[in-house]
Amino acid sequence: MDETTGTRVALPAFSVNDVWRVDALPAVFTDGDTLEPEVELAPPASGLVVRLATFPPDSEIDPAVYAASIGKLHGEGAKADSDEIVGLHATETVDIATIIDGEIYAIYETGETLLRPGDTVINRGNKHAWSNRTDKPVTMVAVMVAGTKG
Repeated sequence: MDETTGTRVALPAFSVNDVWRVDALPAVFTDGDTLEPEVELAPPASGLVVRLATFPPDSEIDPAVYAASIGKLHGEGAKADSDEIVGLHATETVDIATIIDGEIYAIYETGETLLRPGDTVINRGNKHAWSNRTDKPVTMVAVMVAGTKG
């Protein structure tokens, strides 16, 4: 059934909608989702979260506002230092992100990659940022699984 996700946060630099959450794997087929009332950055320690994210064009966002939005969602520790790439952050997750609509750059400390619809990138706890250099919003779906640096 199509409906609005109840777990959503709209920040100036992006919006996030949690679509499904599983507290533990393997998932029990008869269990429903375990979405929280508000978006929580990290998935459950033994589970996962499926998340839609939409990014407006970079030209519509002030870099300081982008950094503040990252900090609000990811916490103070995720904010980039002033000499780093705007929005650069890391999470203790494995993120499998697929572009649904639009084009976006995945930015890393060592370079960047342009992603188009159908392209998938896997981030494994590494620092990354997103840059939408077009004039249209971009939407991606990400499956986030808890991880550790080992």
